[in-house]
Amino acid sequence: MARAPGGRGRHPPVLKRFGQHFLSDQKILTAIVEALAPTPSDTVVEVGPGRGSLTDILAERSARVIAVEIDRALVAQLREKYRDRPTVEIVEGDFLETDLSALAGKDFLLIGNVPYNITTPILFKTLEPPIPARSVFLVQREVAARMAAKAGNEDYGALTVNVAVVAEVEQVMSVAAAVFNPPPKVDSAVVRLTPLEHPLVPVASLPSFRAFVQAAFGLRRKQMLRVVRTVRGLSTEVASEVLEASEIPPSARPEVVTPGQFANLFSALGSEAHESQP
Repeated sequence: MARAPGGRGRHPPVLKRFGQHFLSDQKILTAIVEALAPTPSDTVVEVGPGRGSLTDILAERSARVIAVEIDRALVAQLREKYRDRPTVEIVEGDFLETDLSALAGKDFLLIGNVPYNITTPILFKTLEPPIPARSVFLVQREVAARMAAKAGNEDYGALTVNVAVVAEVEQVMSVAAAVFNPPPKVDSAVVRLTPLEHPLVPVASLPSFRAFVQAAFGLRRKQMLRVVRTVRGLSTEVASEVLEASEIPPSARPEVVTPGQFANLFSALGSEAHESQP
């Protein structure tokens, strides 16, 4: 997990299984927090505080910080570090299994230097209720490019569509691998997610939509007529009708279909009446 060192003394060893890479550049850390823009009235949930450098800045700029850390040794160190800061709560556990509603309520911001190997599950959890008012993540640069890609771009894919139907994505800045200790094998980027006022897909239907989009991009070299017939087991006639209703040319391929068109297609197919098949 990409994390930032803070405080003095000896730190627990770096654990590869948690994807730990520690960031110490204060200018970059401050810029990450400024991308989130917390106010003195905000509650902030932090994913993987590590040694607490982002936490230090967040604690000065927000009303409350809830930091979720999976590394038991780091939890102990963080609790000692913030024992005199009642506005900072250190929670030991796996963020993916954390009940954010019980932890932070419905009105909060979220920030995290997330493990690259579980970035997508963390993103999807963030985009399900309760959805943070704003989220900022430090992720692998290639993932940031996929999140913000436009239809027809080589980086455009299932992740792009699944995020775009729920949130606006902004690439804030790039972060070189060399500023981490130990350095990861890839460069990183900071992205900001702001939920759409009106999601393109009903939140309750997002798991089904994600499965459908993933299945469609599994056939990304096929034309959409073939994709719809294969994924939903429809006849050529019915598949043609739903594509026409969704304003998608039958000959189009998934990489040129916009998030809005995918949402329309999903609705036309009947999001709950059919089950996507990979």
